[in-house]
Amino acid sequence: MASLEPPPLRFLERLAIHPWLIVGVTCAGAFIGQLDASIVQLALPRLADGFDVPVDAVRWVAIAYLLAFAASLAVSGRVSEMMGRKLPYLLGFALFTVASLLCGWAETLDQLVALRALQGVGGGLLGANSMTILVTAVPQDKRPHAIGWFTTAQAVGVSTGPIVGGFLLELLGWRWIFWAAVPFGLLAFVLGWLVLPRSRDEDVKRDETFDLTGAVLLVPAVGLGVLALTQVSVWPLASPAMLACAVASVLCLVLFLRREKQARWPVVDIELFRSRDFSAGFVGVVMGYALLYGMLFLMSFAFVKGLDNSAHVAGLKLATIPILLGLVAPLAARTAARFTARRVGVAGMALCLAAILALVAIAFGPDRLVVRLVALAVFGAGLGLFLAPNSHATIDAAPPGHASSAGGLVNLGRVLGSCLGVSAASSTLSWRLGQSGSADRMGPAFVEAVAGSLFVLAAFALVAIVAALVSRPTAAAS
Repeated sequence: MASLEPPPLRFLERLAIHPWLIVGVTCAGAFIGQLDASIVQLALPRLADGFDVPVDAVRWVAIAYLLAFAASLAVSGRVSEMMGRKLPYLLGFALFTVASLLCGWAETLDQLVALRALQGVGGGLLGANSMTILVTAVPQDKRPHAIGWFTTAQAVGVSTGPIVGGFLLELLGWRWIFWAAVPFGLLAFVLGWLVLPRSRDEDVKRDETFDLTGAVLLVPAVGLGVLALTQVSVWPLASPAMLACAVASVLCLVLFLRREKQARWPVVDIELFRSRDFSAGFVGVVMGYALLYGMLFLMSFAFVKGLDNSAHVAGLKLATIPILLGLVAPLAARTAARFTARRVGVAGMALCLAAILALVAIAFGPDRLVVRLVALAVFGAGLGLFLAPNSHATIDAAPPGHASSAGGLVNLGRVLGSCLGVSAASSTLSWRLGQSGSADRMGPAFVEAVAGSLFVLAAFALVAIVAALVSRPTAAAS
């Protein structure tokens, strides 16, 4: 099957920088995905006006992408282990780019939701393979640096999305927020075709088959779980819809785990979670991205509804977090190589915790703009210290030949973390507003509710610290 993969250009393979060209292609995929996600979130109110539908209806534009992304990501790692990574990765670029083009031509909301699901399938194929392609392209001692640049690319996408999206929405309309990704996708596809090497895990036998039964159980287990997380602020916890999603997700997960223990060639090697380092790292991934997206959610409401900032100004202030994250992440790789990922991760999460407590205690007072921005900068720097070394340590804890599955699980952890962060933050904020009777008011009462909601992020930071402490100190220092 690997022979079906197109070979890279021979003269590029001979270049000393060829491994870093591969890293550049994977960084392009990371940038495009985060850029699209952040722009689309900003455009939801405009989409509601454009299609003349309630705001709750356009939420499915974001939810459909997440559901398809998570489901595709869950099974793509195993598919790539069986047939090589280059073809699925290129297919991911192709699906994502074509779907982006078609999204801009959607005439109804139903069409847009369906095309966003197709876009999510492409994103899942990219997510399942990007990290593995990256870590296998560079020497062992350079992997932390490569992952640092990958994390930076994600941060750049998150930070530029609101800025670029704001200008596109104001000047050209909502259709251009989808078309903006098309030239980047085309360029990345061509570069991937010319640069990426043929690849196949050495320990995958030709007679291995895909566990269809396991995949059928895994997709609803993940998809319904993500749906429950994204709807937790809309559906009451005891509502039939929420209970049905939660119960069905757990049931499918239990059946999936039983199936995987018996399967000769499982979709997901659950034996990975027998490793203390891998399990701790996975928890760290979930908590890290829950912190990032939970903070972006809460602070966007604090700036706009609590402090009466415009959406554009709020976006510029929020960009402080991903900018510092992107600047620090490459440096974190060098620091982790010297001091171990565990020490660097604990230090990074300690900075995040300190920033959260500073925001709660003093940053929302009058004339505290500088304090707020400094706290957000410290928070972003702390995440930069944590995310890249932790991701490397998690993948490095997988046994040889299972890097693709480990990389897919790491990216699945990112999706689950982002859903968890937003759902926990929105639910806590709604509860705080209900307790204070300020749900329909702006100003100090709303800011106080946001400050109280930040404690849930402090809990995430503490869990991440514990996860880093239980891992072996040498796990990511390689």
